[in-house]
Amino acid sequence: MPKKKKKSAPPYSLSSLLIHGQSKDKHWDYRHHVVPPMSSSTSYRLDSAARGARGFAEFGVGPVDPEDVQKSPIYIYDRLAEPTRDMLEEALATAERGEIAVTFASGMAAIAAALGICVVTGQHIVAHRVLYGSTYSLLSSWLPKYKITTTLTNVNSVEELRQAIRRETRVVYFETPANPNLELIDMAQVKRVVDTVNKRRKADDQIRILVDNTFASPFCQRPIEHGADLVIHSLTKGICGFGTDMGGAVIGARSFLPLLLSYRKDFGGVLSPKAAWPILVYGLSTLALRVKRQEETALTVSEFLAQHPKVKAVHYPGLLSFPQHQLARRQMTDYHGNFAPGSLVYFILKGSHSASRRLAERLIDRIARESYTITLAVSLGQVRTLIEHPSSMTHSSVPLARQIEEGIDPGGVRLSIGLEDSGDLIRDLARALSRV
Repeated sequence: MPKKKKKSAPPYSLSSLLIHGQSKDKHWDYRHHVVPPMSSSTSYRLDSAARGARGFAEFGVGPVDPEDVQKSPIYIYDRLAEPTRDMLEEALATAERGEIAVTFASGMAAIAAALGICVVTGQHIVAHRVLYGSTYSLLSSWLPKYKITTTLTNVNSVEELRQAIRRETRVVYFETPANPNLELIDMAQVKRVVDTVNKRRKADDQIRILVDNTFASPFCQRPIEHGADLVIHSLTKGICGFGTDMGGAVIGARSFLPLLLSYRKDFGGVLSPKAAWPILVYGLSTLALRVKRQEETALTVSEFLAQHPKVKAVHYPGLLSFPQHQLARRQMTDYHGNFAPGSLVYFILKGSHSASRRLAERLIDRIARESYTITLAVSLGQVRTLIEHPSSMTHSSVPLARQIEEGIDPGGVRLSIGLEDSGDLIRDLARALSRV
């Protein structure tokens, strides 16, 4: 008698998958748990010395089959692997439509790991000219100590990108949207340039495209779909969503897994299971709901700011006036193909560089003292609306002259929209703007 064909699973949306995950997992069976459990053990019992040896081999520096690492994890010690973090990593890979994800203790630890497995002494990085302050510091202050150099350029310019690439270049790195001015990078265009160069190179000399997707989150765009090799996140931001836990992640093809795991083992930037659990249970499961609401509010607030007499410019991908609006519509889409411009707004106050900077600082101070719905704090992607002055705060490690040169206006203010009522946010902004 012929066997019955196994029914295939229905095509559930990613929004639902991020809530429910899998009921039985190769890392943990939690069919009887409505909420996934949190592991709290730093070490794990082994059945034999041979099993222990095999487990350590999975995290060694020698050649390891990535399929074998994924197939049957052997838990030995928290710094190597543990179940709660592994469940989060599987969910993150699903969210970004990558094959694997490896988590780290912070977003900067994830950036350092992604670069650390792609470049060695004597090699070169091409990075976009607008970067988060700590990323800029890593590239300009720390990596040169290891003879790894970086050229900052406009990677949106085909000609400038081509000119910046050298024989020793191994990475093209950028954020999109960029922090803090929300400039977008045309990922498909960068991919075409890099592919042209890689056609003439051996396998070991290929250039990798690394994209920091923190500002957009996987709900708004998935860079792997546009040609990125590795995607990086600060989990602390939109993916966590509540401002309670710090973390980072690198997502990509399965071939990167052994190196990423080995790097994390040896450098030690490990995400705690106690931090991984709330990101898995609360953060990812509410990502779609939160971002949809934040986008609606961000557009309303942006439209208000764009009409304000003290505001020179508003950068928000959802505005028709945004210079890269059509590019945003092409590459910033949610899981259903709808336009998803994100929750970050950047606006610039009128005046010269020095005058607008003073205005921005006074506005920030007013908000800190008098606003109920807007909080002066760094970070982003939270349920609370946060405001900060990038020039003097998150990007202060970038010299002022370079800030101006690269499009970070001293009078620029970054607004991360939360879940408050849009009318309340506009009321607090209007009051503060009227008093500066």
